[in-house]
Amino acid sequence: MSEADTESRARRDEIWIEKYRPETLDDIVGQETITERLKSYVARNDLPHLMFSGQAGIGKTTSAQAIARELYGEDWQEHFLELNASDQRGIDVVRDRIKNFARSSFGGSNYRIIFLDEADSLTSDAQSALRRTMEEFSNNVRFILSCNYSSQIIDPIQSRCAVFRFSPLSDDAVEEQVRIIAENEDIEVTDDGVDALVYAASGDMRKAINGLQAAAVTGEVVDEDAVYAITSTARPEEIKEMVTEALEGDFLAAKATLDELLTDEGIAGGDVIDQLHRSVWEFDLDDRAAVKLLDRIGEADYRITEGANERIQLEALLASLALDD
Repeated sequence: MSEADTESRARRDEIWIEKYRPETLDDIVGQETITERLKSYVARNDLPHLMFSGQAGIGKTTSAQAIARELYGEDWQEHFLELNASDQRGIDVVRDRIKNFARSSFGGSNYRIIFLDEADSLTSDAQSALRRTMEEFSNNVRFILSCNYSSQIIDPIQSRCAVFRFSPLSDDAVEEQVRIIAENEDIEVTDDGVDALVYAASGDMRKAINGLQAAAVTGEVVDEDAVYAITSTARPEEIKEMVTEALEGDFLAAKATLDELLTDEGIAGGDVIDQLHRSVWEFDLDDRAAVKLLDRIGEADYRITEGANERIQLEALLASLALDD
């Protein structure tokens, strides 16, 4: 096996989101305001219960692990329990795994950390039990709850936590990390390839890094075409073309573009909705037309979320634009 083949295989065997996961709070990019406050807790060894909210891939889990690393050093995993609430949503996970870990903790200043990912997936009964557990073992453990929507967490839990709202990462932060990884992995990535990764990620660093790795494995050069193909993302100009055709009253042309996105390119209807929402203000619409489009996007998104057929809802959205006076 040649050296190039060996490097290519190593590239496939490693998961880059773990290989390049920041290990300290200082290494986390794009969330400087939050990490500065977290570092002050660590420096004083005075950690309250924490709640991290925000979309996926923006540093919530990484921040929790970085706190544990800085508090406990090389033995951090022995004192850090990570659970995913979406896998175990019921009250039993609180009664069994969380309480057992809390009972075995040290007490006093030598507390352990329980990190509960996707805590907004917990049932209301499980959240009530968790609130009581947080009270009972406040001397033994600190809880770090991670969620996409803090509104799904009951108020008694929120009031016991210092809440940190993580924002989507800036395009500059994502681009910088993509270029660093590409250089470290000796990958040729074009400028339009980087722009495509940043667009597809939409503030999600994990999605950008996964996209880079997938595109690097399938080709020698990571360019725009490779990124859009591997991430199943529509090009911005395709979204704009579809909407423009509908607004001009040409429903059949808009439907044909939609069919190409859903069938030929394999893009999910929900992702088309997301890209439509992101692109509304790039369509050169007047304010009234933009508001109408947003209203229709919101209605279609709600119906799809509730289980309606994606293609029917998207075609209805385009039809409403085409029929609009």
